[in-house]
Order: sequence, then structure tokens, then C-alpha cells
Amino acid sequence: MISFTVMAITFGVVFLAELPDKTALAGLMLGTRYRASYVFAGVAAAFAVHVALAIAAGSVLTLLPHRLVQAVVGVLFLAGALMLLLKKGDDEEETVKAPADQSFWKVSGAGFMLILVAEFGDLTQIMTANLAARYDSPVSVGLGAVLALWAVAGIGILGGRTLMRYVPLKLITKVAACLMLALAGFSLFEAITG
Repeated sequence: MISFTVMAITFGVVFLAELPDKTALAGLMLGTRYRASYVFAGVAAAFAVHVALAIAAGSVLTLLPHRLVQAVVGVLFLAGALMLLLKKGDDEEETVKAPADQSFWKVSGAGFMLILVAEFGDLTQIMTANLAARYDSPVSVGLGAVLALWAVAGIGILGGRTLMRYVPLKLITKVAACLMLALAGFSLFEAITG
């Protein structure tokens, strides 16, 4: 049986925790470069996997070594920032690649892998596991969490496409790389001191 109260509580908690997180940034960057529906399909699938793992594992995910998770996330952000900064692009064309240039499977697969790796052991995944352990309604917790994560991803992806109409892609890429460097530094700092 689905509890709309538990679903609403889960949605609110997960949405607010994920909104300022790296997911919106990842969605924004992918949304500026590729077809939004392809990106969303991959991201949505990755979040469904994360929520399923959190629900199945319950509070067991909280036993993962926090330092190790933060170190891996930090290194991944650093690698992502370097890729953005060092990428050789076509200076003349700053538009989103046409859908024909990138297949559904390639774009959605990239979105899936990015979110699957970057979000593993994330605060919202642990919160989802804790909520599943607290409430005796795993379906309600799962639905609330996945809808919240999909909403944040959608905001990031659509926001990225809208932003690109007014701001050059080079500037968006540099800002995103700087943010990723900051997140890498924060994650690595937590891994060392935490």
C-alpha cells in the first residue's frame, strides 16, 4: 500500500537535499550539449537504480566508509573539471550538437554512467535508505525519492538548455569546471579530514 504522506515527506527531503548538489550541475552541462530527452532518459535510469539500491539495502549503505566514497567522488570531479578545461572545441560553433550527431544510447549511457558513479553513496541515497528503514513503506519512500531526483535532474537539464540561449557555451563550461574543481576540493578535504 502506498502512503502519500510518506511519499510527500520523502519527496520534500530528497528534493531539497539534492537541489544544490552535483546532479543539477551534471544535468546542466549534459543538457547544454546533447538532446535533453536523451540525457534525461539516462539520468532517470541511474536514479532509479540508486533508489532501488537504497531501498533494498536500507540502512546498510550508511556503513560504507565515508572517506573512501568522498575520495572517489573528489577524484571524479577533478577528472571531470580537467576534461572540461582541456577539451579542444570548435571555436566557431557553440551550439548543441544535433541529435543525429549523438545516438540515444551514447548520450543516455553517458548520463547514466555519470550519475551512477557520482551519486553512489551520496547524501540523498543514504537519506533514502534511512527513510526506508524508518517507515514501513518501501514503495512510498522509493516513489517519493525517485520523483524528487527526477525533478531535480529535469530542472538542471532544462535550465541548461535555456541558459545556453543567453550565455556562451565556453563561459558555461568554464564556470562548470570551476564548480567541479571546488566540489573536488571539498570532497577530497572531507576524505582527508573526515
